[in-house]
Amino acid sequence: MKKNIFLAGIAGLILSGNLFAADLTGIWQQIDDKTGSPKALIQISKDSNGTFSGKITKITPRPGYTPRETCVNCPAPYTNKPILGLEVFKGLKLEGENSYDDGRILDPLSGKTYSLKGKLSQNGKRLHLRGYVGIAAIGRTQIWIRQE
Repeated sequence: MKKNIFLAGIAGLILSGNLFAADLTGIWQQIDDKTGSPKALIQISKDSNGTFSGKITKITPRPGYTPRETCVNCPAPYTNKPILGLEVFKGLKLEGENSYDDGRILDPLSGKTYSLKGKLSQNGKRLHLRGYVGIAAIGRTQIWIRQE
């Protein structure tokens, strides 16, 4: 009996760790893939259809960069919307163990949108997001860091 309770407890810990690792919800620090500097804080939430979306909650000041206030070159419905509070990605869904796909991401500086896929680290603290056009091999990857 004690052995069964112990094994059930161990299984519960393993499962809860996997569930946490697959859950993207929370605040993430976006890191610029070109400079390595923090860019913004992104709030990721789970939508009613089971996909994930993210919006900008804070723009991180960087040396030599004056942040834009609105999304000037962005397509509708983002045109001239404030960047703070802007939904920068949506539709990202869990496809496998810690793997995500089928999302769309907006670059508010260029106004371009890209297909999006991601991979969450085993410990759930780093999110590798890849934006691309056509095939994923041609694109850019950013690493976002979960904020406690």
